[in-house]
Amino acid sequence: MTRFRPCIDLHSGQVKQIVGGTLTVSSSDLKTNHVSKLPASHFAQLYNDNAMAGAHVIMLGPGNEEAAKQALTTWPQGLQVGGGITAMNARQWIDWGAEKVIITSYLFPNAQFSMDRLKDVLHALGDDKSKLVIDLSCRIEGSSWFVAMNKWQTLTNMEINQESINLLQPWCSEFLIHAADNEGLQRGIDEELVQKLAKWCSVPVTYAGGAHCLKDLDTVKALSSGKVDLTIGSALDIFGGDGVKFHDCVTWNRSQDTE
Repeated sequence: MTRFRPCIDLHSGQVKQIVGGTLTVSSSDLKTNHVSKLPASHFAQLYNDNAMAGAHVIMLGPGNEEAAKQALTTWPQGLQVGGGITAMNARQWIDWGAEKVIITSYLFPNAQFSMDRLKDVLHALGDDKSKLVIDLSCRIEGSSWFVAMNKWQTLTNMEINQESINLLQPWCSEFLIHAADNEGLQRGIDEELVQKLAKWCSVPVTYAGGAHCLKDLDTVKALSSGKVDLTIGSALDIFGGDGVKFHDCVTWNRSQDTE
């Protein structure tokens, strides 16, 4: 059944909500919706207190490891961690308290998918795919979605479709999909992508990008027949937004348990 899944996005060591498509190498390009005065550990505790299973911490660039580790210390085995994850450090993040690691860019050297790298990551995790989430964050190119890496700025050779999902899902426990063209804009979700993900994926999948009101949870539930979860970021009151109250999302999740 569809659930609200919260996030902690870290940039330069701070909890931020940004417009995803502006996250380039140039700081002058960055458009920020909110910079929290509260540490990552605060949000980890908030999510733990409200049983927000499946929450993810995303490190957007360098300078975020300490903040991420503080969040993991606050809620050990309760958070997924992504951003800069490789075969060399995946096990370390699990040892630091991550429930799962989330990986994208490492799987695409020179923007080309590498099955060998995927196998290396899984091997580093003791061949335990329950510890691995594959992030297929994407951008639209023509009429298709292509996986985007390097802070969503570089398109890879992988189109998101039934074939690529079938290739990857035997190797992981779930997918995370940021629709980077929608991320941080609060202009609505990519409804067609949500429908396709529900059709293609047999493992759990979380969609993020463009959500701006509580009704979006009902929309995703209807579009996916309850198969896709939704992350809401910039619209949340805890991140300076005025579209959705965090505790309304908590109440929504609890209401699903009674259906």
